[in-house]
Amino acid sequence: MALFHQVKHTDENERIAKAHEETSRRASASKGSIAALQSASTRGRKPDPNSKKLLTLRLDPDVIDHFKATGDGWQSRMNEALRKAAGLT
Repeated sequence: MALFHQVKHTDENERIAKAHEETSRRASASKGSIAALQSASTRGRKPDPNSKKLLTLRLDPDVIDHFKATGDGWQSRMNEALRKAAGLT
């Protein structure tokens, strides 16, 4: 009986080894394909080096209300007011 289990166990090991080889082969092939696709294609526009930066800023509510009351584009107008106050315009 021990011989039967040993033979079966050897067959099972061979099957597992073949499956592992196949999985490794496919994984390495897909890694190369993914890398090639990622390097060949980019999504969207290239980042603008002069783009605005996102930050959190605490302001008085009446200041925010004043700019919001001017309608759409209030954030751009607030930015322009800050630029003028800083002497950047």
